[in-house]
Amino acid sequence: MRFLALIGALAIIFGIGGAVFFLGGFYSVAGTAEDPGIVRWALIQVRTASINRHATDQPPANINDAQMVQAGAKAFDKHGCANCHGAPGVPWQKYSEGLHPDPPDLKEVVDHTPAQLFWVIKNGINMTGMPSFALADAKDEEIWAIAAFIKKLPTVSEADYKAWTSKPSAAAAPAPQPAPNPPASNN
Repeated sequence: MRFLALIGALAIIFGIGGAVFFLGGFYSVAGTAEDPGIVRWALIQVRTASINRHATDQPPANINDAQMVQAGAKAFDKHGCANCHGAPGVPWQKYSEGLHPDPPDLKEVVDHTPAQLFWVIKNGINMTGMPSFALADAKDEEIWAIAAFIKKLPTVSEADYKAWTSKPSAAAAPAPQPAPNPPASNN
């Protein structure tokens, strides 16, 4: 019985100590401070478990079609994803180096299922800088297209990405006509 009381007392002491450490401001939330290994491990475990549990949507049948991948590249560009993640031939913006944790190189997340990529893009991930594109008014079809593009990203060349995301050149507009002379006033 004393052993159980000792375990209970130690649990209470550790609980109070943890609360004082975290809630007392001793834990630094600065983006320049490295997380302790146990915190980093816990965040990765929680993120992975949450994505696995919630990523239940089924991808559309055309997820691997070239048109879907190209539409995904356009949506990726339109929503500014390359600012943080880079793209073929497009370096990430300097400010993304200040995000903590670092935005992943998306060529390293292609092992995720399309459903997992869709869920992350749609919902974002708290405390990482990854926004919810659903809250940014992206439609599900557009988010699926981005997921399709990310799955194919390791095989996308710089030339293909540039071709898929280039703005269509406007047809030569006719030269503006001179304004007609105003009628003479009768003064």
